[in-house]
Amino acid sequence: MENLYLDGHTLTRKQVESLVNGQAQACLTEEMKQRVHESREKIEAHLAKGTTIYGVNTGFGQLSSIRIPDEDNELLQLNLLRSDATGVGEPFPKEVVRAMMILRANALARGFSGIRLETLELLLALINHHVTPVVPSQGSVGASGDLAPLSHLALVLVGEGKAEYQGEVLTGIEALQRAGLQPVRLKAKEGLALVNGTQAMGALGVVTLNEVERIGHAADMAASLTMEALRGIISAFDEDLLAVRPHPEIQTVGARMRRNLQGSQRVTTQGELRMQDAYSLRCIPQVHAASWQSFQHAENVVHIEVNATTDNPIVLERGDVLSGGHFHGQPIAFAMDFLKFGVCEWANISERRTERMVNPHLNNGLPPFLAVNPGIECGLMIAQYTAASLVSENKVLAHPSCVDSIPTSGNQEDHVSMGTTSARQARQITHHAAKVIAIELICASQAIYLEKCEEALAPITRSFLQKVRAFCQPLTRDRPIGDEIEALAHYLLTTDDCLEISIK
Repeated sequence: MENLYLDGHTLTRKQVESLVNGQAQACLTEEMKQRVHESREKIEAHLAKGTTIYGVNTGFGQLSSIRIPDEDNELLQLNLLRSDATGVGEPFPKEVVRAMMILRANALARGFSGIRLETLELLLALINHHVTPVVPSQGSVGASGDLAPLSHLALVLVGEGKAEYQGEVLTGIEALQRAGLQPVRLKAKEGLALVNGTQAMGALGVVTLNEVERIGHAADMAASLTMEALRGIISAFDEDLLAVRPHPEIQTVGARMRRNLQGSQRVTTQGELRMQDAYSLRCIPQVHAASWQSFQHAENVVHIEVNATTDNPIVLERGDVLSGGHFHGQPIAFAMDFLKFGVCEWANISERRTERMVNPHLNNGLPPFLAVNPGIECGLMIAQYTAASLVSENKVLAHPSCVDSIPTSGNQEDHVSMGTTSARQARQITHHAAKVIAIELICASQAIYLEKCEEALAPITRSFLQKVRAFCQPLTRDRPIGDEIEALAHYLLTTDDCLEISIK
């Protein structure tokens, strides 16, 4: 198995995915081990001098004015984990928790947190032995870091909390013992170093971005198949036409559409059948491009965050330990809310294309609702209902969480980001969008079946059509297809087939 070295500077979302999936092991470079060791020495030196340091020998938040006796410094850190583990709701999926652990380890490896190397190495061991803490998904306000989620994660390091190991949910100590690991006894600052950071929202951001990239390419592919099903006008994607509005993403989507449709005998030119298509076809480059812009912005922000230190206080290289606000999740909150808008629009315009295929007043002579025997059969009528339901729910979820703030900690923490809520919603929207796009693909497949025109498709779309039909064969009569929509959506979220077609 490949070793992937966490250096705190170069970790990518794709590398996180390989670690999450167990395709690589998380390791530290010798340089980073030395940086962690030097950071810890600075904390020890300050403690030896009797320096008062927030969260090391003081209380937390509004209680920061209370000086903690030296003999209670270790208990302070343990109490922090116990008191902050107040998350509720369904646990985060395993892949999100594993991403949280990886991101936290990468941040600690940068050497600004004052943690001991043995504590960080135990966190790495949990990752590599697939011991996954059970972390409730609700309870973070996205400032002072993701305190509640990260506390549930960190409790397992001290043998408390709950963790999943080899398919079984166990107590923290049982999970460690079964994996052949021993709990750690936290020293001064270590509890705070483990829980003060943006790694829950960051992990959600990483996992979601990997899925969103796949869904974006699937949206472009679905649009290509719909163009063929409806005999769309490819002239709207003309390279010179698109160049007069010089957003690079418009050119990229237009080029992708032209490439997907190269060799198609189904698409038409301006004036051949009609002068213009409806916006859901004609404006694919413009609308999809705007969604890709939201993806690219979120990707840039999340990449920086993944390789950032988001603790408080920070152990600087010059030796000072200073309090700041790096735990505040506002950059991620904005990025995730913007990402929500982009993914919503992939789904919104996809549903409109689905409507054009099933609506007998709009589908250029295809059978009503793509039924083999309209009337006695409803065909894909209700599949469009499902798409409409999902895009409507997405509009509610797309309300920006980042503009909300409720003060916490006795008004010491008087502005928070709600960034973890933004990130959770972004992933919900992405999964809804996958189902909406799956429905469009199924409708396009059915329209092409009814037209008996598979041989007239472009080579790329014809090849991808077979992948769609591996999950949902054309309807020869009415049948339930909910499970088939779900299976196709899961395929779109988890495989790189559309992406690989796009970059060949």
